[in-house]
Amino acid sequence: MYKDILVHIPTERPMRSAIDGSISLAAQFNAHLDAVAIGYVATSAAYVMEGGAAVAAVFELERERAVERAEAALAVFGVEAANAGVSYGCRALGAIPADAAGSLGEMARLHDLSVVLQPDPAQGSFDNDVPREILFQAGGPVLFLPYTFHGAFRASRIGICWDGSRLAARAVHDAAPFLARADEIVIITINEAKAVSDEASASNLARHLGRRGLSTRTVGLSASRADIQPTILSLAADEALDLLVMGGYGHSRLQERVLGGVSRAMLEAMTVPTLMSH
Repeated sequence: MYKDILVHIPTERPMRSAIDGSISLAAQFNAHLDAVAIGYVATSAAYVMEGGAAVAAVFELERERAVERAEAALAVFGVEAANAGVSYGCRALGAIPADAAGSLGEMARLHDLSVVLQPDPAQGSFDNDVPREILFQAGGPVLFLPYTFHGAFRASRIGICWDGSRLAARAVHDAAPFLARADEIVIITINEAKAVSDEASASNLARHLGRRGLSTRTVGLSASRADIQPTILSLAADEALDLLVMGGYGHSRLQERVLGGVSRAMLEAMTVPTLMSH
């Protein structure tokens, strides 16, 4: 069960989607919800150490103002969480982006689920970088809410994006609390005959989930590599899915941890809340 949830509240982007989605989710699971907001500091600590007392004073003032921005965002969250009657906590940080992402990743490791807002490529913001970093550092599931999301979160109809991989299996395992409550579960495969072994087939996944008492339906589709993500989103719309479950794919640190393949495309053009595991 998800009993301890972390949510990142943006300070440089609209926050309503993250607030509404996370609070309604916590209420459904009767879970505690920790909210973290970051006010970003441009000056690095290394620069401050070289600059002496005057630079240190400027840095401290900048950090204090950054914390104030974070506290302002959390004040909005706090009112909504209190009105909803959920157990919650707030933490405001003032930090450079790299340090902020690391701190959030460490916090996420001690929560059952992390909730973040989908990056918005149309807005240049440090808040766009944090969600991807949390996915790589959390060690657990991350729920991405589309920046167009509004209203209460629900997961009655769930689509599992299945390719038989370790990461897809991890995501299915991490989504167990959602799956147990779902009214309908659709297992989605793309080019299964070419991509998935018989041992890890969608039919075997359906059999496995059936032993948990879960009823599933399998939809197999064909698509070129470039069309996999839009094909999934088209099916999600046709099936009126509330949630997609998929593995989060990443490369090495030398490649700046850039997400690849379908998961990267999904973050760029997300229309449905998506749970990813890395």
